Amino acid sequence: MLHSAPILHLSIYIHHGMRVLRSLEVLKLGVVNYLDALKLQEKLVLDRKSHRIWDTLLSLQHPPTYTVGKRQTVHNLLIPQSELEQIGAELHYTQRGGDITFHGPHQAILYPIISLRDMGIGARSYVEKMELTMIEMAAQYGVKACPGQAGETGVWLGERKIGAIGVRISNGITSHGLAFNIDPDLTYFRHIIPCGIADKEVTSLRRETHSIFPPEEIIQEQLISCFARIFDYDNLIWKEDASVVIDGTE
Repeated sequence: MLHSAPILHLSIYIHHGMRVLRSLEVLKLGVVNYLDALKLQEKLVLDRKSHRIWDTLLSLQHPPTYTVGKRQTVHNLLIPQSELEQIGAELHYTQRGGDITFHGPHQAILYPIISLRDMGIGARSYVEKMELTMIEMAAQYGVKACPGQAGETGVWLGERKIGAIGVRISNGITSHGLAFNIDPDLTYFRHIIPCGIADKEVTSLRRETHSIFPPEEIIQEQLISCFARIFDYDNLIWKEDASVVIDGTE
């Protein structure tokens, strides 16, 4: 569980001439259990729908976790569920789009809780911007990534997938999001058909570049900055020690 004080939401719109500057509150949560992160997203989505908060971005990592989308394509899990504990992984069913995927340490995850209606964009444009976020991130390390072919979600380097996308949109408010592989243990992907696409590899930034890496926290911040640029946020409000109360009785 996550424990501590409630979030103070300080995001504001600032009028600057004819243009309204847009702010994004960023919560840096570290490593968070998948179900705790899911509960937090559900709470923030309700808060965003009722205009109690502005656009918010969760930046985090998960312990080894497999998640299945709303189509429940658990047949793409290639080992018995009873063996997951032996490899130190969990399995969770979700209401996001997409197929089965893996989340784990050294993978940067962004969960945007933002209003597409306020931005004036639809679902397709939102997913394309998420793809561009990871493409721009990879380019900073000399890695040329691109969107997948028809029916292939996420971001690819040829036949190798470096970033996954699975989103949920409810009344114009987003949740779930993207997962960008910095340097995860890729052996976990051998136990699934990632995103339901057979005969394709999964790769990572570490595997694809000879660049000297900064600390992983810096790479995660770079990914956040890419997201902010692609989505035209002018002001980032960082919550370095973001503490949230997840109370199932709320």
